[in-house]
Amino acid sequence: MKCPFCGHASTKVVDSRAVESGIRRRRRCESCGERFSTQEQMQRAVVMVVKKDGRREEFSREKLLAGLRIAARKRPLPTGAVEAIVEDIEQRLTGSSRPEVPSRVIGEMAITRLKRLDPIAYIRFASVYHQFVSLDEMLEELNRIARSPIGLDPEQARLFEDDLDAIARGEAPRVPLDEDDLEPISLDAHRAAAVPAGVR
Repeated sequence: MKCPFCGHASTKVVDSRAVESGIRRRRRCESCGERFSTQEQMQRAVVMVVKKDGRREEFSREKLLAGLRIAARKRPLPTGAVEAIVEDIEQRLTGSSRPEVPSRVIGEMAITRLKRLDPIAYIRFASVYHQFVSLDEMLEELNRIARSPIGLDPEQARLFEDDLDAIARGEAPRVPLDEDDLEPISLDAHRAAAVPAGVR
């Protein structure tokens, strides 16, 4: 590597350490003696996502992360939990040596991990990803979760059952709202915002 100070072609690595985004190396120019740092990052393989209509686009971790963050909004999740899901999915995709992946596969990977992480975030994501077209479909999924509340504490399980009873009576569950939750939004806009392009 050329020295950024004198342009000499020979530099020596005097220290290396692993950092979160790659490897940081401390170098010394063998001509002028100046020291400088470089950082190496692994170049991830490009994975193309095949949409339902046959279109292809490059996998975007930002779009997937945005969709999962919407689903997990205001949920008491561990710091970095959603980011860890995206990182895991991205590593599996780039490590699979497959140049193309159906959007359905990415969606199922996300929904499986959300289900283990938080049932509320899961049902939010699932309601749009699975495109429930009737209240019966939503009730069936909610009932299935309520019957097997794995990962739910007793209070969460009780709230699930209360909400199911309210829906069965034709009443909307009593959910506390903040002022910013009261902004009107159309169903189409909600779907567009909640589902990342990688899983449509």
